Amino acid sequence: MSIHDSPNTSAQGAIPPTRLIAYSVALAALAVALSPISIPIGIAKISPTQHFINVIAGALVGPWWGLAIALVTSLIRNAIGLGTPLAFPGSVFGVVLAGLAYRYTRNVYFTALGEIIGTGLIGASIGALLVAPYLMGKDLALTLLILPFLLSSAAGAALGITGLGILRRLGYLR
Repeated sequence: MSIHDSPNTSAQGAIPPTRLIAYSVALAALAVALSPISIPIGIAKISPTQHFINVIAGALVGPWWGLAIALVTSLIRNAIGLGTPLAFPGSVFGVVLAGLAYRYTRNVYFTALGEIIGTGLIGASIGALLVAPYLMGKDLALTLLILPFLLSSAAGAALGITGLGILRRLGYLR
């Protein structure tokens, strides 16, 4: 590796698997550590820090490793009482769309928009229509989740844009 190579890539441009694992573990741990920063809204605990991690993960490790980070984080948050079943739709769709947006555009704003659409619209819809009634025994109007999910994902996405700018300047993003 020469001095001009990114610390994030090998000679072929792919991230080595051990580095993907290390980044993923670190991002999942950070997401769990930041979990106490949440805003209870009705039966949901809205977590802008998860959306921040989703934007970073989508760009840094891609949509599928990002999905794994979101699933692990949601499982741990629920296991330790810092999340609800709504954490799953509230994180998995956003990180996949953010990762796909970054993969195809390399644009941090489209990456953030992927998180907002994936979480704020798709995740909220799945949460209200499937998760709340069938896993939580609560009937919710879709509008009760869309606004909080949109606000939370927009706040986290804004933080994510800042984080991606820093990572790009440090040479961690291709």
